[in-house]
Amino acid sequence: MMIIDNNKCDNKYDDSKYNGKNMICHDYIIEYIRNTIKQDEGILKELRSYAQLNNIPIIQPEVAKLLTVLELIARPKKILEIGTAIGYSSILLAQNLQPGGLIDTIENSGTMLEMARENIKMSGCQDIINTIAGDAIEVVRYLDKKYDLIFLDAAKGQYPELLPDCLRLLDLGGILVSDNVLYKGMVANDRLIVRRKKTIVKRLREYLDCICNDKNIDTCILPVGDGVAVSVKKLNNNLKEQRT
Repeated sequence: MMIIDNNKCDNKYDDSKYNGKNMICHDYIIEYIRNTIKQDEGILKELRSYAQLNNIPIIQPEVAKLLTVLELIARPKKILEIGTAIGYSSILLAQNLQPGGLIDTIENSGTMLEMARENIKMSGCQDIINTIAGDAIEVVRYLDKKYDLIFLDAAKGQYPELLPDCLRLLDLGGILVSDNVLYKGMVANDRLIVRRKKTIVKRLREYLDCICNDKNIDTCILPVGDGVAVSVKKLNNNLKEQRT
C-alpha cells in the first residue's frame, strides 16, 4: 500500500526541476499556464505530491488539463491507456468517463502496477478501470476491441512498434494522444541530444513521421508539457456521407 505524507502535499505544483535546458517551452510561459490551472484535489493531489517526492514520472499539469478537455469533447466510453505508472492519469480519465464506460490500462512494472491498483481502489474507480499486467507491445497484439480514446504514455522507444496496433484498436473518429513526443526538445533540435538518448530520439522522430503522414489520421503536435501529439482517426467517405 502506498503511504503518503499529507503534510507534504501543498497547493502548488513543484516547478523547481524545470529549467530552460530541460523543457520545450520558456519557464515563464510554463509558470503562467500552470497558474491558470485549478489545483488537483483529493487523491489526485496526493498522487502528484507522491510522484514529485519520489521522482516518479506522471503527466504534467498542463498535459492533464489537455487530456481532460479532449475527453470532455470526445465523450469516450472505451479508453485504452498504455503506461499506468501509479494510476494518476487513469483516475483522472475516470472522472469524466461516460456512463457504462471502461478504461483498460497496461503496465509492465509489477511494483508500479501494485501501487496503481491500490490507488485505483482508494479512488473508488476499481469497477471502471481494468489494469492489465505485461509488456505493452505484447498486450496490444491480443486486444480485439475498439477504443474511442487511446492515451500512449509508455516507453518512448516503443512508440513506433505500438503504433500499428494503436491504429487498429482506435475506432473511427477516435483520438490517439501521445505524450512526451518532443522529449525535452531533443526531437526538434540535434544540438540538445544527449548521446545515450540518440536511439529514443530516432524512434520518436520515426513515430512522428508516421503519424503525421498516415493518410488514415490527422495529427497535430503541441508544445505542451514534453510535447503532445493529438491524432484523430478519419471517418471513411461512406460514413461522411451518412453524417451529412
